[in-house]
Amino acid sequence: MTTPIEIDLTSGQQDAARSAPTLSKDIFVYALLVLLVWIARQISLLQLFKAGDDLGYWLGVAGAVMMLLLFSYSLRKHFRFAQRWGPVKAWMSAHMVMGIGGPLLILVHSGFEFGSLNAGVALYSMIAVALSGVVGRFIYARVNRGLYGELASLSELKKRAGLEQEGARSRLSFAPEVEKTLLKFAQGERAAPPGWGTNIRRSFLLPWTQWLVYLRCAHLLNEPSARLAARMQWDANKISEHRRLARKLVRRYLNAEVKVAQFGAFEWMLSAWHIAHIPFVFLLVISTLVHIFAVHAY
Repeated sequence: MTTPIEIDLTSGQQDAARSAPTLSKDIFVYALLVLLVWIARQISLLQLFKAGDDLGYWLGVAGAVMMLLLFSYSLRKHFRFAQRWGPVKAWMSAHMVMGIGGPLLILVHSGFEFGSLNAGVALYSMIAVALSGVVGRFIYARVNRGLYGELASLSELKKRAGLEQEGARSRLSFAPEVEKTLLKFAQGERAAPPGWGTNIRRSFLLPWTQWLVYLRCAHLLNEPSARLAARMQWDANKISEHRRLARKLVRRYLNAEVKVAQFGAFEWMLSAWHIAHIPFVFLLVISTLVHIFAVHAY
């Protein structure tokens, strides 16, 4: 016998993959960045060259050129004459690659040290811009699908789960306390007053609230699942599978609700990020020009 939860979750695996959280991708990207910085540090410790040597000099030039080419993404995105220069997504990928490669080459060029004030300002400005770019990538990944895409995924999930219409038999109808808990969570977020306080709470505290709600729902599923299993005369494997699928449905529902709730918060954060990012970029450009002038003048 196939349970209602099995029908819901096995029929929507492709949609689930499209709307899966990006946390695992984030962890991979940030771990890769840490590894690359560690490799750059190990290369500098070998002391194979100095910043003023031919190799060190050209590494610095290559890094500076890559940082300069970062501005090409803004040209492609905002200026009409560049609208036919290929898809924006490809330019974004190139922007991210150069945003990683340029700072790494400059770190190797400098040996993670600076010998003058202007070199130090240029180095720390570059680090600030690179870290700002990492933060921007984190936020951008969460607004990339758009609010319509998140709402569509939530609506489709609720429709398959029987939570979309009043009076529809829900996949979680055997556990009314779980349904009530999920509904209370969703209604509470939708009724939250707009403002920067709500945006900050949703950005940083809502995932913890989501986890606590999930743990409560997982606990509340145990007793009704046992009653249903006794009525259906399931064996131990069938009971375990049913509980797993029920918890999966709860988890996916909470994820979808949180994504919709957080969308406005991340849009607000992206706007604030642009305001904070631009001064660091200008400081980097000015300090780099001063550093290049000083190197060639003296």
